[in-house]
Amino acid sequence: MSKESFELVKTKIYKTCQTRGADDDVIYQNRVKRNNTVLIPYNEYEVCKKAPTANGVYENGYIVLIKPEEYFVPNASAKFKKQGLELGKNMLVFYETREQWNNYKIKTGWKPATSRKAPLGGEYVARVPATTAEGQTKIVEGYNTSTMKGAGIRVYEYADSNTIDLCRLQLEYLFWSCYDIEKFLEDNEEQRKALEIHRDKILAKAHEKGVDDTKRLQKERIIDNEGHTICPLCLEKMSALNFASKMVQAEGREVPDLTVTDTSLFHIHELRTGSFNHQLFNLGWGHHYCNITVADKGVEGTLDWMKQILEKNNRI
Repeated sequence: MSKESFELVKTKIYKTCQTRGADDDVIYQNRVKRNNTVLIPYNEYEVCKKAPTANGVYENGYIVLIKPEEYFVPNASAKFKKQGLELGKNMLVFYETREQWNNYKIKTGWKPATSRKAPLGGEYVARVPATTAEGQTKIVEGYNTSTMKGAGIRVYEYADSNTIDLCRLQLEYLFWSCYDIEKFLEDNEEQRKALEIHRDKILAKAHEKGVDDTKRLQKERIIDNEGHTICPLCLEKMSALNFASKMVQAEGREVPDLTVTDTSLFHIHELRTGSFNHQLFNLGWGHHYCNITVADKGVEGTLDWMKQILEKNNRI
């Protein structure tokens, strides 16, 4: 393993502070910090209007996205006012289907929004896909410039700055808790002394902040009884060497620019609207394919699903 391997590990740990990827055709920002402006669907507003920390205040505010059919209804303005929502200030009409775009015309004077802070610079935003059959091009209006791509992040990916830092600390603590960490140090002999000093600082800080609570980590399937980091799904020990090594590719399906490693960030309880699960003792490291299997079901939901499959195939 090259002497640059720990730089790759640090990059992997840092990326856990960021949201998932997003392309230009969606409303979300692409891989930004989890404390950015959050986007709340109007039908989820009552359960998501308060942040999980900081007395319910989102660090960079929020924008409520309301469907045209929910906004253009008689006497709706009184309801919005009672909820503390104001178009162009903390709420936008969001067009995402061709039917919405055709049936609910943009009001005279309305502009596509351009700011994530109040005032939002407009009243609506649109991400309408193209329709090949009818030859209609896609519609992308609002937050579509090089300096303002995406209106914000998915609300369930949010975490405040302090939570982000503590989670990052816990995840690095878990890296140093891998069963073969000494092998990692041996393979970085030139850097060994510096790495050992850095490791000791991380372990001391983890203890100071209380993120090395072994009982909690064991309960959540993040470490085993020996204190070694494990995959939350298959419970196999995680290798420190795999944090920086690229995933083995299937023969005949190789791609030259693969950046995926065999180790992935794992949320024990899944990210979902109404919950804020990017938090301490809910994060671990797992195998890439185990993480794909869990997807949005969470570990417990995945185990129940796997049990049903095994039962149907007479394997248990």
